[in-house]
Amino acid sequence: MIEKIIYQGAEAKICVSKYMNFDVIKKRRLKKGYRIKQIDNSLISSRTKEETKLIIEARQAGVSVPIIYDVDLQNGVITMEYLKGKRIKDILNDLDESKRACICKKIGESIARFHNNNIIHGDITTSNMILLDDKIHFFDFGLGEVNSELEAKGVDLHVLMEAIESTHSKYSSCFDYVLEGYKKELKQDANQVIKKIQEIVKRGRYR
Repeated sequence: MIEKIIYQGAEAKICVSKYMNFDVIKKRRLKKGYRIKQIDNSLISSRTKEETKLIIEARQAGVSVPIIYDVDLQNGVITMEYLKGKRIKDILNDLDESKRACICKKIGESIARFHNNNIIHGDITTSNMILLDDKIHFFDFGLGEVNSELEAKGVDLHVLMEAIESTHSKYSSCFDYVLEGYKKELKQDANQVIKKIQEIVKRGRYR
């Protein structure tokens, strides 16, 4: 089966492939020639395992994520559902205000479900979300972790805030809508997390 590479980063390459007649995405972690082979293999295996666990836990938390079909820990490959939707990054600027607000609130609600279960995505940007069947699907948990600290949750949201300011700068209200959805769904006091975001912003200013 010929695999078509659709993205290659420093840590992994993403390919479109087939698995049991399904169109799938294969995320294949890249070997690093500068690392001792045994250490490299161990890191690839453990990071693949951690990412798989986070995706499964996210689904259990009520967040839409790709279905996982197969995991090859030895070679660092996760075979998952190919979500044939539209990246939020590509469509958000072109929507009318009410639809944009609706999507951003849904994003906030999903992030709150992550955080209710102490799941930190680690790279929440509109590039890592797909709209399909009126649901926001999250992918790329390669930088994720389980962490209950306010700091980690604040950083998670701050990453999205910066992504919105960068990619969707004309629509600064987007992040306000995200926070609206987040407050609605978060079980702990959302104001504590928002206060932490403000602290992180101040730190960046005075660095």
